[in-house]
Amino acid sequence: MSITAERKTALIQEYATTPNDTGSPEVQVAILSERIANLTEHFKEHGKDNHSRRGLLKLVSTRRSLLDYVKKVDDSRYKTLIEKLGLRR
Repeated sequence: MSITAERKTALIQEYATTPNDTGSPEVQVAILSERIANLTEHFKEHGKDNHSRRGLLKLVSTRRSLLDYVKKVDDSRYKTLIEKLGLRR
């Protein structure tokens, strides 16, 4: 259910804007998206797990806020990011 350290490092390298970047909105959104995907899979098996569902809603809300920020700052970065992550189908 949680994200592994190796996967997190791979996401940071893939979405980093500069070589030592670990906290840019792009990296944060990528990590949150991975966690959201993991929880979504978890709920396919455990439909009544409402405590974790609350955590999922918090993650989605945080990701939405970060995406809004990126869109406000630079629209082209936003479009690139959602396309790369496969959001907004």
